[in-house]
Amino acid sequence: MKRVLLMLVIAFAGYGLKAQTNDSIPRLDPKTKNVLNIQNQAAFQLAMRYNDAQSAKVQLYQLIVRNPENLRFQEALASLYFESGETMSAALAALDILEINDKNIAALEIAAYSLEAVGALDRSLPHFESLYLLTGDNFSLYKSGFIQYSLKRYEEALNSVNMLIKNAKVDEKIGFPKSQTETQEISMKAAALNLKGMIYLDQGSKSEAKTAFEEAVQLAPEFELAKENLQKAQ
Repeated sequence: MKRVLLMLVIAFAGYGLKAQTNDSIPRLDPKTKNVLNIQNQAAFQLAMRYNDAQSAKVQLYQLIVRNPENLRFQEALASLYFESGETMSAALAALDILEINDKNIAALEIAAYSLEAVGALDRSLPHFESLYLLTGDNFSLYKSGFIQYSLKRYEEALNSVNMLIKNAKVDEKIGFPKSQTETQEISMKAAALNLKGMIYLDQGSKSEAKTAFEEAVQLAPEFELAKENLQKAQ
């Protein structure tokens, strides 16, 4: 349901705004604009100090309307929504930023994780892919591979995990649930090998899956998920 609602909101979000232009907003002289900006920023800081996210958002909206060219206010709003767990609002705010600057790292991260959280994996994937291309962050590459696997885009997923296996650094870790209350930190390479096995297993290639799972367990003998998957490949 969330995903359907998100798609409808995205489709119509710009409808009313496109009908307006900057000419419909009263122009302020630079001195007045500066004074109002200072007041809104001070009120925003105070609201954040008192953990009043709703009031902080109000101040940011005023700053955004008055300073549409300054993306840092939109970034702050998107971050505030994301940190508050309002993933749909966070996604929409981040997508607006990306319409202006598609290389904005903060907006790419918020859009990627927010869209994933509401189940819009096909819309989330390009943002994780862009994050990897722009930053070289291997976790973004892992997320790309996992979403490609979830969408059954197996060839792309295998390309991603093979790149990750080749490029993963020794000290890179990723968390996996061990129980309802515990997580375990596993090396990125072992995680990639486990994902590779899952891709092969999904395709019915048990021999290749078994090899990948065995390599994952060899690298990380404590890796519970890989050990469970290995049993499935027997």
